[in-house]
Amino acid sequence: MERRDFIKRSVAVSAIGLTGGFSFISLLGNNKTYYFRPPGAVEESQFLAACIRCGKCVQDCPYDSLKLGSLEDGINIGTPYIEFRDVPCYMCADIPCIAACPTTALNHDLKDINSSNMGTAVLTDREDCLSLNGIRCEICYRVCPLTNKAITLTKHPQSITKKHTVFEPVVHKEICTGCGICENACPLDTPAITVLPTERGDKAAHYILLREQQS
Repeated sequence: MERRDFIKRSVAVSAIGLTGGFSFISLLGNNKTYYFRPPGAVEESQFLAACIRCGKCVQDCPYDSLKLGSLEDGINIGTPYIEFRDVPCYMCADIPCIAACPTTALNHDLKDINSSNMGTAVLTDREDCLSLNGIRCEICYRVCPLTNKAITLTKHPQSITKKHTVFEPVVHKEICTGCGICENACPLDTPAITVLPTERGDKAAHYILLREQQS
C-alpha cells in the first residue's frame, strides 16, 4: 500500500475509532462532499443511536438509491446514505424505505414524501450553468418532481451586454425536498446545481459530511 493511501486509511480508522464510527473529515483537501440520509431520517445523533444497521431500507428501495456505509467510505458502517450524483431519491409515494425501517431512525409519521427534507438544491456554479449562459438547458427545472414549485424559471430579457434571453433556475428552499434529481440530471461534468445541507424549524440535519475532496 502506498504511503498516501496508508495515511488516508489511518486517519479514517482513527477518526472512526474515536467517534464510534462517525463520519470523518479527511485532512487532504478543502472541497466538502456531502452524502445524505434517507427521507424521514431523524437528527444525526438520534439516527445513529436508533439505526440497527439492518439494511432493510436499502433492500426495499426500488431504485437502489440507498447505499450502506463502509469503513472505506468513512461513513458509519452499515448505515444508509444517498449519493445524489450517482442515484438520487426518486420520491416514492409509499416511501418504502420508511416502511421497512424497524426502528425510529426514520420518521414513521412522514406520510407525504413531498414534505421530506433531505437537503436543499442550490445553484452552486452560476458561471458554468448552461441556462445562465443563454443556452436553453433548464434540465433541472424540467426533471424536478415538484413541477414549477421547488424550481421555477426567472426570465432575464436580452440586453446590450447579453446576446440571449436567460432563463434562470430559482430554487425555493421552503418547498425543495433535497431529492437530488436535479443534481443527478445536470449535464455538466461537475453539476452546477447540488444539494446542500439545510436546517429548518426542527434543526434537523439529515446529512453526513463524508470527507473533503482531494484536489
